[in-house]
Amino acid sequence: MNDGHLAVFLVAGLSGRLLKDEERCPALADLIRRTRLRYIKPVLPAVTCTAQATYTTGLPPAGHGIIANGNFFADRRAVSLWEHSALMIEQPRIWDALRRVHPSLTTAVLLWWNTQYSTADYYMNVAPKHTAGGETISSCYSKPPGLYGAIEEKLGPFPLHNFWGPMASLPSSEWICKATLHTLETLRPNLLLTYIPELDYSLQKFGPDAPETREDLRALDALLAETFAACRERNAEIVVLSEYGMAPVNGAVTINRALREAGLLSVRVVGGREYLDFIASRAFAMVDHQVAHVYVFDPAARDEVRSLLESLDGVARVLDEHGKREFAIDHAHSGDFVALSERDKWFAYYWWLDEAKAPDFAFTVDIHRKPGFDPLELFFNRQRKRIETDTSLIKGSHGLAPDDERDMAVCIGDLPGGDGTMAATDVMDAIVGWFRR
Repeated sequence: MNDGHLAVFLVAGLSGRLLKDEERCPALADLIRRTRLRYIKPVLPAVTCTAQATYTTGLPPAGHGIIANGNFFADRRAVSLWEHSALMIEQPRIWDALRRVHPSLTTAVLLWWNTQYSTADYYMNVAPKHTAGGETISSCYSKPPGLYGAIEEKLGPFPLHNFWGPMASLPSSEWICKATLHTLETLRPNLLLTYIPELDYSLQKFGPDAPETREDLRALDALLAETFAACRERNAEIVVLSEYGMAPVNGAVTINRALREAGLLSVRVVGGREYLDFIASRAFAMVDHQVAHVYVFDPAARDEVRSLLESLDGVARVLDEHGKREFAIDHAHSGDFVALSERDKWFAYYWWLDEAKAPDFAFTVDIHRKPGFDPLELFFNRQRKRIETDTSLIKGSHGLAPDDERDMAVCIGDLPGGDGTMAATDVMDAIVGWFRR
């Protein structure tokens, strides 16, 4: 048994194509030279919560149930995005597997989704409090409770407004890296899993080939260089993972608008604004980057819905039951159909036909009320004092399995396993295998 310390950094959006730019990422290039680079063939959809669930269970979505960054619960006709609860994954996790190697091995998980209330030894999740007066107080939930308190006392509150929204930027990743080092030094976990979001912002705003993205890569690499050096001083070996690579995009597909225009989706007007009416609707699409789960409430409308989806510009494929099994996304929470976009398109959740009637939350950062992922929360219109709704602003997206391995997720490090491309479902066993040496 290896009872050493392994620090795994999950760097959002990092791909082989970005790593080719060694001048801007010398620390990552050095880690590749010290160890090796392997590409990871992602599960569908290649999005944050799904990938993280696969990395911590070794299962595809059909097995762990995280079919996107959110779920639609048909029995309640309710959408829930960005859940922290580990209770949504009724499967053994990587920390359980590690204890089977030896009961004394411990795991700490920082900022990964679906870890709250888990059996991990230590964890910390973003958990702000929203006051009755409309104030947002940044905080994190942690196990043990004193973990976040000690980090907050040392570093200040978690910079929530730099973690997501129009102010999303490097300070959130800087705080996370310092919190990672604090955890490594004070708790000494054998396995430390930490999430670094920085690249995700520029990749969506500017695209993978933009100069702004390359400069953000340089800034992130400098931060990682300092963090890697501190990890090595604490006798921790380093592994870098990513969940997906980004594709350049040039427009969005609005499935819910198409469903509405076909008379399949209904709205309820409240205060002059249009909100989804799940009860009266015959179909609805929960969208997430380049994948959309389409739920058909009226069985008699299945053929009509499928025909509509297949006719939409920007939709590359519509998965039925056979297709969902092919991609191992045939879970009870999955849509009746799963629509995949063309590689240069993404799905927007919009259903309104007149922006003046859009729901109030459309113009705010409100990740829990929107029934689909909204990357436009990264853009703030100062003149109109609201979040943008111009879908052409988004230049990068993800969710599909890339054709070119350089656009896949990556694994950099000395984990057991053969050379070449590895499956996302093999990542957990590779990490646990490091401790079996």
